[in-house]
Parts: sequence; structure tokens; C-alpha cells
Amino acid sequence: MNKMGMISMRLIAGLVAQRNALCLRSWRSFSGMTISQIDEEVSKLLQLKAQLGGDEDKHTFVLKTAKGTRDYNPKQMAIREKVFDTIIRCFKRHGAETIDTPVFELKETLTGKYGEDSKLIYDLKDQGGELLSLRYDLTVPFARYLAMNKITNIKRYHIAKVYRRDNPAMTRGRYREFYQCDFDIAGQYDPMIPDAECLKIVHEILSELDLGDFRIKVNDRRILDGMFEVCGVPDDKFRTICSTVDKLDKMSWEDVKNEMVNEKGLASEVADQIGEYVSMQGGKDMAEKLLQDPKLSQSKQACAGLADMKLLFSYLELFNVTDKVVFDLSLARGLDYYTGVICEAVLTQTTSAPATQERNGPAGEEGVSVGSVAGGGRYDGLVGMFDLKGRKVPCIGVSIGIERVFSIMEQKAEAQAEKIRTTETQVLVASAQKNLLEERLKLTAELWDAGIKAEVLYKKNPKLLSQLQHCEETGIPLVAILGEQEIKDGVVKLRTVATREEVDVSRAELVEEVKKRCQQL
Repeated sequence: MNKMGMISMRLIAGLVAQRNALCLRSWRSFSGMTISQIDEEVSKLLQLKAQLGGDEDKHTFVLKTAKGTRDYNPKQMAIREKVFDTIIRCFKRHGAETIDTPVFELKETLTGKYGEDSKLIYDLKDQGGELLSLRYDLTVPFARYLAMNKITNIKRYHIAKVYRRDNPAMTRGRYREFYQCDFDIAGQYDPMIPDAECLKIVHEILSELDLGDFRIKVNDRRILDGMFEVCGVPDDKFRTICSTVDKLDKMSWEDVKNEMVNEKGLASEVADQIGEYVSMQGGKDMAEKLLQDPKLSQSKQACAGLADMKLLFSYLELFNVTDKVVFDLSLARGLDYYTGVICEAVLTQTTSAPATQERNGPAGEEGVSVGSVAGGGRYDGLVGMFDLKGRKVPCIGVSIGIERVFSIMEQKAEAQAEKIRTTETQVLVASAQKNLLEERLKLTAELWDAGIKAEVLYKKNPKLLSQLQHCEETGIPLVAILGEQEIKDGVVKLRTVATREEVDVSRAELVEEVKKRCQQL
């Protein structure tokens, strides 16, 4: 062994001895060490390991998506695009324009807007002198946008990803990264007209998507606050009790009451009074009845909310949607920024019972809820929180729970063994003989330039049968076939894949013929 080798061996032996001694000393003194001392010892061991060489090469890298996220294959994306298209068409039908905002905001922009849900905000590490957080929803960024640009009225939609540091339940459409589809009306208008239109939009979208039977629950934050007031809830507990009531769609009344009393310190008799109210469900008649309620009628804000609820239902009758809308006093919506009407749409496994004055207990038994698919409400004070002079811009909005919708649509497609096209290709340019690649490429370019969605196989001499099979497998409806005789005659053989019918079309008329046939398919 040469001199350098001997030195290297001695160095490694020395390092090993140091490491063993350090391990022994760390083990003996571990119980008497502080956290910082333990961290220092661990750091020394890691440095020694780096010098000796670790076992990185043995590490197996696990390929997976982060918890609460998922990839989408082409079939799933085709379903998503179809849903997005339905929603966007509805938003545009109601005169909305679109905006976009950054995926992250200053942390102070989001702080103090979501109540107990603030703990679910993703904070980002400071990398440029700013404390940032990923957006939790699209509503607060919208309010910031209005205040920053001094906009006092707009009807907008926004479709983008938001982030929640939540425990995901992906089988029920709950993720940490997901899309929201928001529609909002900002501006000073006469009461309940924009609110009624927002509910109409939810009704239209859920009806068109054909997800099954649904129900749109409505309430008013002023009615809730008035209810808490007359029942004896302390002012400083309004928001936290509201967050607990909001769990009635997931928990029994007994569990909700237990949280109110044992976790949030509410008197048991006060919780019982709340229970009597939140068991009520109905329509316009229920609003009229509650206006005569001996206790609730003592609250001015509850009376204002009930009067607006009556007006809302009169407009909903004109929009022909009252068959799906129900006034539900258990609906709370936990976010702090709501100030007036709130709503939530749920799918049901059974047909909802007719609107009645009361239901069998606070949790409700007349329909089995299988998940919220939309929600929203009025937030008249949020924009003012960002304005230096506190100028308010009244706002009302709804958000479609798109991931839940996607899950249901995917399940339906799978159950029905539905064949889903993942491309929109209208025609495949094919050849019947060899050595016609240049002619195929030339014709494909002509079709592209004319706005036709066309494809060509990336082989010099593909078999005709392979080209036709590709069309059947991918759902391409037409094939433009070139052969030596067709080129000589200045025609293209146009084949309809479904019927196998073929017709010769002159090259000059091919574009118009393809467009005409695609409209008929």
C-alpha cells in the first residue's frame, strides 16, 4: 500500500473512532442534556457521517403526489373541461367578466378573515422580505382587488386553485389543493335582487350538470346573530358558536351541543334554546312566522334579516327556483366575513321532503345529505377592511365546490362505462400507399391553417388499417385518405368512421365538407 493510501486509512479509522466515542458519550449523557445540546450533538454526528460517506445511494425514492393532491389523466381532464365549460357559460350568460389574482397574498391580507379556519392557511417561508401565504379562497383576494383598484361595482367570475392546510378526505372530494369557481356581484343595489340571481345561478349549474337531486339552503347572518342574542349567547362568543352551529351538517345535535357547552363554555339552557331554533326549516311562510316570534322579534337585526328573507323568496318565485330552495336556521357558514344572506347547496340521496315549519330534530331526517357542492353569502364589510378610509362595497357571491362535482361526474362515467373522448380531433389525414408522407403533411397543414382540428400519424409508411384503428380507438369521426390515384385526380377520399361510408371530395372543397360533416355529427 502506498503512503497516501496509508494516510487515508488512518484518517478513516480516526473518524470512525471519534464517531464511536461521540455516540457513546451522547448515549451516556442524553438524559441530562437540553434540546439545544442534543441538536448540537446530532449535528456533529451528521457531519461525521458526511465525511465517512452515507448510504444515500441505497435510498429508494418514492414517486407519489403530495398528501391531499392528485394527478388527472386525460379522461378525467375531459370531464373537468366539460364541467368548467358548463359553469363558465352560465356565468357569462349572467353578464360576468373574469379577473385573476396571485396564488399567494401578503399574510396580513388573509389574517383575521376566516375565523377558526385561519389555522388552515398555508404560510410561506420569507424569501424576499415579505411574509406570504397561499390563498385560502378567492373571496378575500377579490375584496383586496376591489379596494386596491377603487372599484365600486363589478360582476365577476374567477376560476382558480386555492389551498387548505387541512386533513384531506380525497374520497369525498376534499383536498389541500383544489379549484374554486366563484361568481360575485359587487356594488350598491336594491336589496335581495343580486342575492336572488346568485341562487338562480347555483340552481342553473346544478340542474345542467345533472348530478342528482339537490337542495339549496339559505339563512341570514343577522338572523343568526339575533337568535344568539335573544337566547343569551355572550357577544364575544357569537362567532365561535356560529362556527359550531355550522357543523350540524356533519355532526349530531348532541355532539354540537356538547362542543358548545363543554368546549366553548356556553350554558346548557342557552344551547337548548338555540337547538329549538336551528331545528326549524321552511320557506317564505317561516320567515313570516318568525317575525311574530315573541323572542326573535325583539332583535332588530333578526327582524331586518327576516324581512329580507321574505323579499328574497318573492324574487326566487319569479325565477322559478323555490322548489329547490329552503330557509334553514341551522345553516351558519363558519367564515367571519359574512354579514347577510348565506347559502349552501347539498346533494341528497333521497328526494327532499316538502318545505315545512320544522323537521325531526336539528340534524334533519327528511333527506340524506351526501355533500355540499356550493356555498356563499353576502359580505358587505370585507372590502372596507382593506380601504384606508373604511369605504364599504356591498358584495354577494357564490362558489361552486368543483372537486366534489368532479368526483361525482367521474363516478357516474365509470358506473355507466361511458366512453370519453380525450381529444377534439375532427379528421385524421391518412395514406393508402407507401411514400406519401410529404403529401400527408402538406394536407394536414392546409387543414390546420383553415382551423380544422387534424392529426397525422408520425410514421413514414403506416398501414391503412392501423390508421383507421387509431380513429376508432380515439373517437376521431373522419379520415381524409390520400392515395396515388387521389393525388393524380386532385381529390381526397373522405371516410366517416362510424358508418365506413367513403366519398371523393375535391381538394378545393375539402375544408368546407369537413366543417359541414362535423356540424352534423
